[in-house]
Amino acid sequence: MVLMTVNVNIHDAKTHLSRLLEQVAAGERVVISKAGTPVADLVPHQAATVTFGGLKGELAYDDQAFDIDPDIQHMFYHTEHSRPGEASEPGRPGDAAP
Repeated sequence: MVLMTVNVNIHDAKTHLSRLLEQVAAGERVVISKAGTPVADLVPHQAATVTFGGLKGELAYDDQAFDIDPDIQHMFYHTEHSRPGEASEPGRPGDAAP
């Protein structure tokens, strides 16, 4: 089977996208060019298989990974991290109620 290659400029690709997609679905190759230089190929979609848990047992972390980072705390609030219920700065989240 001989595949036909269709070369189109960006304007034509935008104008005739539906027709070009039909051509791709039929097995043709579509190349989109800008000022005569190929920049993209229209290709049929290929679904990827997603595997959950693929890195199980290969990554390790401890609970400290979820602690508040003092550098980030300082960047956002200009203060050191205070424990819940302790006052930090007036008007800041975590202030103890009077």
